[in-house]
Amino acid sequence: MNNSALFSAIPALEVSMGMTEIQSTWIMSAFQLTFASFLLISGRISDVYNPKTTFIAGVSGLGVISLCAGFVNETIPIIVLRALMGIASAMTIPSALTLLVKVFPDPLDQARAIGIYGGSASLANVLGLMIGAMFVQWASYHWVFWFVAVVAMPAALACIVIIPPEISNTTNNLKPAAAKWKSLDILGVSILTAALILFIFAVTSGSTGGWASVMVLVPLITSILMVIGFFYWETRIPLDIAAIPPRTWFYHNFSILFVVALLPFLWWSTVFLIFTTLWQNVQGWSAISSAVYMWSLHCYSMLPIIKLFLLTRLPMGVISFMMSFTGSLSRIFSPKWIILTGLSFCMVSTVLLALGGGSPRDYWQYIFPAFTIGSAGAMLTYTHTNIAIFQAAPSSMAGTVGAIFNGALQFGSAIGLAGVSSIETSVEAIHGGPYEYRGRAAAFWFLFTVISIQFISVSIFYDRSTDHIPQPEHGNSANPAQPKTHFDTKLNDAKVIVIGKAELVDLLV
Repeated sequence: MNNSALFSAIPALEVSMGMTEIQSTWIMSAFQLTFASFLLISGRISDVYNPKTTFIAGVSGLGVISLCAGFVNETIPIIVLRALMGIASAMTIPSALTLLVKVFPDPLDQARAIGIYGGSASLANVLGLMIGAMFVQWASYHWVFWFVAVVAMPAALACIVIIPPEISNTTNNLKPAAAKWKSLDILGVSILTAALILFIFAVTSGSTGGWASVMVLVPLITSILMVIGFFYWETRIPLDIAAIPPRTWFYHNFSILFVVALLPFLWWSTVFLIFTTLWQNVQGWSAISSAVYMWSLHCYSMLPIIKLFLLTRLPMGVISFMMSFTGSLSRIFSPKWIILTGLSFCMVSTVLLALGGGSPRDYWQYIFPAFTIGSAGAMLTYTHTNIAIFQAAPSSMAGTVGAIFNGALQFGSAIGLAGVSSIETSVEAIHGGPYEYRGRAAAFWFLFTVISIQFISVSIFYDRSTDHIPQPEHGNSANPAQPKTHFDTKLNDAKVIVIGKAELVDLLV
């Protein structure tokens, strides 16, 4: 909601602060850049230290920064605060997933919880645009930031009481402070964070300023070299302190699930970007600009916002939220078949969007069914990839896995949107400009190609041999024929824990 609501406020920010188009783009890009880049270090902090503390710090930090942003009326400070919001938001995601995995150790309950957790994002995405538009229409853009603070700060206080302290304990609690600090792999995480910042900066700048510029090529090449250096560093340090141990990529199906995670946000972002631009700039549906420039003259100017909301976000958000309740299906069917079903839905919808959509009369024939089918497919893919990737890795790495998964979502969106924008612009330069649909159709055919490659990859490389079998913790036997026993029972006030031999050895060590 924090990100979605700001779409409605950007025109008001441009007018109030005298922003250029590039500066207004960085209002969104600054958040995405820091959010994606700081996910890994947030995941490491959640795994090594206390996920409850990390989560509360992130939520409260987001509230305080949003409160301050509401009082800012200058361009550079608001971009800096948006970057800080990205860091605070990055602290909440891996820690929240770590807590969920601990609260719901049973695979079926865990699948349901992670599914609903993902569905909350689609619901907030739907409501965010409308909430932001209402504040801009009836109050001011300042309230878009203040509303986040009003929600986040009481929520952080409530979590201090609501989240039980025992589930926030980690296996590193007994380590001395120096050992915990060493376990963060500060050097490795710093290298990767800097590399990701440079990479996202280059990709974002390339889609707006040209790919051949020095500002794009230098950070892009530097980031690639730093990523190579990071993975080399991870092979040179002990496995127990590596931020992303090399063996992580060899966990069952982990690599192919990471590849699939690049898609869902890319599909949603592409569809939303193309159609909001088409409807507002080409077909005259000035959804946000009309509300900003005419709100003092006509209350009727609110109607285009509602129209845009109903035609884009409502079918996408409602269907996505419904699909988030399908988590329990992963205990009945193999995640492979569910993910392939989701990808096939995305393929069908993308073909519909490529074939039609250039005219308002195409809405019910092409766009609405494409939004509905595609949103269902993207959410199925998102939900069950999320569930499967957590079941592929040990629960002690939940924070890191959550960071890797959410990082893949952001990177897929950033890289894919850059490609989509370049293809659309190139085709429009030859065929009629932005007022023709050919450039947008070419972008959707590019997206269809990406989905098809993922469909083929999952069909070939996803191994179903260990479906529904919990993965062992580090150091435990990996023989699926002898799954570890791990349950507890209460006897009066004493808690008796029954564990396997390998776990006992780990505990003693």
